Amino acid sequence: MYKICSLFAGVGGIDLGFLQTNKCEISYANEFDKYAVQTYENNFNNKVDCRDIHDVKLEEIPDFDIMVGGFPCTSFSVAGYRKGFEDDRTGDLFFEMERIFKERKPRVIFLENVKNLVGHDNGKTFRTIIECLEKAGYKDKIRYQVLNACEYGNIPQNRERIYIVAFRDKKDYDNFQMPLPIELNNSIKKVFNFDNKVDDKYYYTEGKYKGNMYKLLTDEMNDDNTVYQWRRKYVRKNQSNLVPTLTANMGEGGHNVPLIKTEFGIRKLTPIECFYAQGYPKTYKLPDNMSDAKLYKQAGNSVVVPVINRIAENIVKAMNFEE
Repeated sequence: MYKICSLFAGVGGIDLGFLQTNKCEISYANEFDKYAVQTYENNFNNKVDCRDIHDVKLEEIPDFDIMVGGFPCTSFSVAGYRKGFEDDRTGDLFFEMERIFKERKPRVIFLENVKNLVGHDNGKTFRTIIECLEKAGYKDKIRYQVLNACEYGNIPQNRERIYIVAFRDKKDYDNFQMPLPIELNNSIKKVFNFDNKVDDKYYYTEGKYKGNMYKLLTDEMNDDNTVYQWRRKYVRKNQSNLVPTLTANMGEGGHNVPLIKTEFGIRKLTPIECFYAQGYPKTYKLPDNMSDAKLYKQAGNSVVVPVINRIAENIVKAMNFEE
């Protein structure tokens, strides 16, 4: 079994994708957000180190073969205003990963982030990351690609992310390739619960919100085969029958939570449905005592598990490859 060191583990989406290969186990996981830790530990057997990564000493991390991490992306995303490495809160967290991998030299490093990382600061940010990997011993053994969930994960969400895989050993690198596109035969009707009533709190009803929001929704939302978004002052229909990119600020003001029309009325997606839109299995359990706002944030911050799994399968196949 290959041992995983998971940094910025969140609710465990990357970890789950690697565990699904049945060739990996979690040796160490770190996550600072106590609410994400609660959701993680609700679904995995291992305990999470919830200290600030700056406080974790190298010798405290057990041996591992693969380092994985979706280092916080708010600094590079459109929603986070693209501050990048200059962000006082999260800008230096990649360098905490570097502190660990340049000393421990794992066989594989797997990184996930928003697509905007590639072009941030005219490409300087991305080049810095690649240069850090090269200086640590991974030069000429790095593959990266922007993959969309609907094209590479059979998940009906428009979610483009950059995936970076760095190898210590040339043989592993030579035997690895990013996954190829696959047909999307999954649909929103399969992912979301259109046929059954959910809790009343998720429905929009007359008088529930100030202004003419309800009238706008009922006037515009006339298709029960797609997903809509309330964008503060107008309703946007998704023409492609895909879920728009889920974001961490869903639930904060309500303008980013996708909406659907069902026979029971117009409603927002429930938190667990947002996790399903990220490809989490039906066995994944959310804590009962956590606010929807925190759960929406966790779903939006997470990853598309099937895309992670397809990359992870190719990684372990490359590591196991025999001439």
